[in-house]
Amino acid sequence: MGPAGAGKTTVGRRLAGALGVPFVDGDDFHTPEAIARMRGGHPLDDAARGPWLDRLHEVLRAHHERGIVLACSALRRSYRSRLVGDLSGVAVLALVVAPDVLEARLATRTGHYAGPGLLASQLETLELDGVTDLDGAAPVDDVVAEAQRVLEG
Repeated sequence: MGPAGAGKTTVGRRLAGALGVPFVDGDDFHTPEAIARMRGGHPLDDAARGPWLDRLHEVLRAHHERGIVLACSALRRSYRSRLVGDLSGVAVLALVVAPDVLEARLATRTGHYAGPGLLASQLETLELDGVTDLDGAAPVDDVVAEAQRVLEG
């Protein structure tokens, strides 16, 4: 989990490969309307976000026994609660990156609807209580190795 530009997709893909489980990017489950809203620099409100979290919960449920790596912003504790629901054994790892690094990453990112215009609202929304923090600014291989250590523990 983490804000736009934290490296969720990059780290998630590699972590899933290392664990031998599927990878799912939560961004792929947004509606066209939600994507258009975010592309315009407008954050989603809870009414728009709720059904998305419910869809992702069903993905977690479907892969619960085998395991899955899901990249999802999950910025608030309440969002994570809705996402996880009644599933046990779900680990939430947060990629923590300094705002200036996030800004630099988003300024050079192409082809994605979540650009720099959303960052301020995401950082205002971000709650890191109840998650395991990982240094999202570290080299990707180091982040993946640390995530594996956390999950094995």
